[in-house]
Amino acid sequence: MVSSLIQSQDSLSLHDSDKLSLIRHTSAHIMAMAVQKLFPGTKVAIGPVTETGFYYDFDCPVSITTDDLAKIETEMRRIIKANLPIIREEVKRAEIRAEIAELNEPYKLEILERIPESEIITRYFIGTPETAKSEPSLFVTDIQPANNYWWDLCAGPHINFTGEIDPHAFKLLNVAGAYWQGDATKPQLQRIYGTAWQTKAELANYLQHIEEALRRDHRKIGHELNLFSIQEEAGGGLVFWHPKGSIIRYIIEDYWRKVHLESGYQLLYTPHVANLDLWKTSGHFDFYQESMFDSMNVENQAYQIKPMNCPFHVLTYKHQLHSYRELPLRWAELGTVYRYERSGSLHGLMRVRGFTQDDAHIFCLPDQISEEILGVLNLTEQILSDFGFKEYEVNLSTRPEKSVGSDHVWELATTALEQALNTKGWNYIVDEGGGAFYGPKIDIKIKDAIGRLWQCSTIQVDFNLPERFNMEYIASDGSRQQPIMIHRAIFGSLERFFGILIENYAGDFPLWLAPVQLRLLPVSDDCREYAKSVEKDLKKSGFRVEIDSSGERLGKQIRMAELEKIPVFAILGKKEIESTTVSVRSRKAGDLGILNLAELVNYLQTV
Repeated sequence: MVSSLIQSQDSLSLHDSDKLSLIRHTSAHIMAMAVQKLFPGTKVAIGPVTETGFYYDFDCPVSITTDDLAKIETEMRRIIKANLPIIREEVKRAEIRAEIAELNEPYKLEILERIPESEIITRYFIGTPETAKSEPSLFVTDIQPANNYWWDLCAGPHINFTGEIDPHAFKLLNVAGAYWQGDATKPQLQRIYGTAWQTKAELANYLQHIEEALRRDHRKIGHELNLFSIQEEAGGGLVFWHPKGSIIRYIIEDYWRKVHLESGYQLLYTPHVANLDLWKTSGHFDFYQESMFDSMNVENQAYQIKPMNCPFHVLTYKHQLHSYRELPLRWAELGTVYRYERSGSLHGLMRVRGFTQDDAHIFCLPDQISEEILGVLNLTEQILSDFGFKEYEVNLSTRPEKSVGSDHVWELATTALEQALNTKGWNYIVDEGGGAFYGPKIDIKIKDAIGRLWQCSTIQVDFNLPERFNMEYIASDGSRQQPIMIHRAIFGSLERFFGILIENYAGDFPLWLAPVQLRLLPVSDDCREYAKSVEKDLKKSGFRVEIDSSGERLGKQIRMAELEKIPVFAILGKKEIESTTVSVRSRKAGDLGILNLAELVNYLQTV
């Protein structure tokens, strides 16, 4: 066997990003080796590289906790410092199957059976028989008694030696549960997440980034600022918007309707349920049934709570026959949909079971696609920019292997998307084969204040629904033709976009979005009547104002306003009452001095 082992590819010739990927891949194997040594009887599953690190899934006879991560890291450093060789071996299926069976590694056996017969099977070793003899304490003797060194099935590649990893440039982050192959009917494994970098400084920067992300966590800030809650008594994944969160939602929705009406859209409202046959006609029942809630019986007919708004807009279109002169039709709806998500995948506002899409559908002629897509891109830029997002990553996804529609319509739609992006002047990444089965699409990821990318906006060209629903318009020659349907969402969902806003601003919203724009702080109860009159006048001017009703001393009131991230607060004492003024402070600008009401209104209007 030893003569058939060949060295891994030379990682020194790789680009930094490739080298980092190899470091993370090898770190995952080193972690698995350490876990199997420290926790005898552990079975390994999969251990891929992630965007910022790696993880490995284990079937362990004991529960691994976060308290165990430090000793796993210590064992990993021993393996790294031993500078063990990483060895690749090509193996025959029958031989490796027998060896895995002897080791009693059921997950490896399943992985082996999923490898196509045509593919070469490889495994990677950490160490050799010689290193196992010289460093016996590093190896997993009870798991692999025949070899006395560690290996796993893997396509690779890896670095050449464990010592190429900086022992101070990796960290294990947390432990979580994960079902084998993501299937809740299969065993639940323990997943250990880690991160690895080329230098200690890079790791420090990343950990600082994580700390900042935790500080901005929308669930934490949402609770602290009393914006929303997820009430488990009502069922997981359902959002309760509290008064302060609701006013922000109202502002978002009001803005959304205004700009859409200005951009030539018409607004729709559609039902929350429909006959299940509608979802069978649309194809959602075939393709998305696992993400749909169970249907309900209504007078011996099956009704389905809607997972999508699209078929409702199609039925609205089909209510009457349209002429080519009417097209394009741009219809938009803030439509609430419901999708079944497993409880383990729910995450605050980012992954829920009920959410409101800022959905819109454009029905147009084939030669109008490019112009309409450009209009959507312009509107998307306007809306995202107004909410503070000015940097994007744009992806153009093309025809997948399994798709519907002719080559001609796919080429027409893809070219139209490309033309719109080129006209807009945006750089974009082509995702070959990443389109939906019914048409190509553009996806836009926004960059937040700490550099994270969030998938929000999407634009999709659809040939499937017009055909399934036999949609038509009267063409200029009097014939009946099929319109092109464009799906688009800019926020994606109000819930998720709100979560992104919270994290982007760390709850410190700009004045126009803040649920409370100004808080009045009366120095004593004697000043409360004056505060009420100022509050009334400011509300008449359209501002969101409240009076501190805590009865606390002024210093405590100021601290509370700061903690609650109130943009502006005004102090009202006897001096202010006598001069009919207020003493104004801004969270960002500091002390603004003594202002009369007109000056305060002018300031609030210009911030």
